[in-house]
Amino acid sequence: MISGTQFTIVYDVLSFSFATMMATTIFLWMRVPSVHEKYKSALIISGLVTFIASYHYLRMFNSWTEAYEWTGEGELAKTGSPFNDAYRYMDWLLTVPLLLIEIILVMKLPADESKSKATTLGIASAAMIAIGYPGELFMSEDNLGGRWVYWIGAMLPFLYIVQTLLVGLNDATQSEADPAVRKLIKGVQWWTVIAWCTYPVVYIFPMMGISGSNAIVGIQLGYSVSDIISKCGVGLLIYQITIAKSLALKNGNEETPLL
Repeated sequence: MISGTQFTIVYDVLSFSFATMMATTIFLWMRVPSVHEKYKSALIISGLVTFIASYHYLRMFNSWTEAYEWTGEGELAKTGSPFNDAYRYMDWLLTVPLLLIEIILVMKLPADESKSKATTLGIASAAMIAIGYPGELFMSEDNLGGRWVYWIGAMLPFLYIVQTLLVGLNDATQSEADPAVRKLIKGVQWWTVIAWCTYPVVYIFPMMGISGSNAIVGIQLGYSVSDIISKCGVGLLIYQITIAKSLALKNGNEETPLL
């Protein structure tokens, strides 16, 4: 059973995550007029990622508050309405492919390669989410073997995405003429990979001996922090890249990118 303290911790984290996502959305969309036409799509998609996430965090927050209630004795009790954590996976199914696409859009890639990379990364990320979700349903100690199976399955497309970001797109990254822009693009690639590496760790919390209400709270905290880092953090880095590239184009210092 969730304790009052645990309920409040998750309550505050979900509320904070919603506010952070929405604030980032407003900032990114308000800055769209400041970037060159070529990079507006990337910035709009960045804001769309955090907007979709903010909507789902609001739904998770409401679901969390509807699942528990305070009794007259000041104790916490279940209402009979289950907490719907599937909102998180619905969010990832939409935002993770978009997050990868926004990175592709700020890179100097030919149009056909940009489309190809966006498609393959989008499919791989959707497969990663779809494979991983059933494993979340295995929470008790007697069926954690099933959770490991889905974790391993989801890691296959995850490793493909990591390989593509750090190796497959390296030539495009190195083709950037401006060292500052090249550094920013490398930064967003590494930031994405490092942030995403936190998700598999949170996923295996129940397999690390964390059980019951502690597992529920740990997973909610871990995923929320990971989302803020990977969505808001990447969005702000994309903003920096679009501003830097827009300034370079304005000054005539950058070749026209084939996006």
